[in-house]
Amino acid sequence: MTHELNPSPSRRTFVGSLTTALGLAAFGLSAKANALPTESPSSPWDLSWIDALRGKHKQVFSAGLLQDGVVLDIATNWLDAHEEVFGLKHPDVNAVIGVANKSIAINSSDAIWKKYEMGRRYALVDPETGAPAVRNLFLHGRTNGLGKIAGVEPLQARGVVFWQCNNALTGVARAFARETSQSPESVRDEMIAGLNPGVRLVPAHTMVLGLVQEKGFTYEQVG
Repeated sequence: MTHELNPSPSRRTFVGSLTTALGLAAFGLSAKANALPTESPSSPWDLSWIDALRGKHKQVFSAGLLQDGVVLDIATNWLDAHEEVFGLKHPDVNAVIGVANKSIAINSSDAIWKKYEMGRRYALVDPETGAPAVRNLFLHGRTNGLGKIAGVEPLQARGVVFWQCNNALTGVARAFARETSQSPESVRDEMIAGLNPGVRLVPAHTMVLGLVQEKGFTYEQVG
């Protein structure tokens, strides 16, 4: 009896084809896994907006301390420079401002500012009254030191996304609740309802900073 030391050409072809097919199938599964959206179908949080940001240049600005809203000036300068140098605007450039801690004032409506005295709390004086502000001074925009209009609505009109850290909001709500003898849950619900239109509430500031960087965003800490 003789034994076949080398497989026949037809057998080699079959084995090679099978190996290739299995490899392609594995590659396809891997590609599909990598292409999954940021938001899991089982998640109560809507993070799908991250996947829609596909500009050539993308940057996230992390606003920790309020600092008179300086993050708005920096984001404005970033957009202006890309438009001047490269002629690029949204959606070819994407800017995101992530808000946590005291910077929650940037994302809060006039009603929240007034009820919880954000002007007094954060030492923000209304230039029109000379008294602690009872309205969101950053919402409609103001002329900065470079003679440019910087503000929430002007930046939103240029495609900028603002997010609000849920952990930070919950902590602020608890502090407000203690001082006003309300339940933390009711104050939290009120503050969420009182976010500026278009603000994205996210689970945790640090988490979403990582997610957007995984999507190709560069990172700048402000404050």
